[in-house]
Amino acid sequence: MHIYIYYRVHSDDAETELQIRAMQARLGCRSGVRGYLLKRRDDPLTWMEVYPSVTNGATFERHLQRTVSELDVSMFIDGDRVVERFVGDNAIQT
Repeated sequence: MHIYIYYRVHSDDAETELQIRAMQARLGCRSGVRGYLLKRRDDPLTWMEVYPSVTNGATFERHLQRTVSELDVSMFIDGDRVVERFVGDNAIQT
């Protein structure tokens, strides 16, 4: 499963980015899933966190909620963090 989380930030500044990246680093240590951060090209206040290849979604999401809460990420967010989950077919080797 791949998890995508998008949201708007109050400000596209160094403090906001540092806080989000610190949250991702802590989450990576806890979950073993290294995420990365994207910013929308035509709207720098819209950000997306991407967590590829999550093998245990329930455990990962518990770690995610705990880490977001501990680092008070919501103070940098304008609105809700929207979580999307995607799965894909594995290529069949012939």
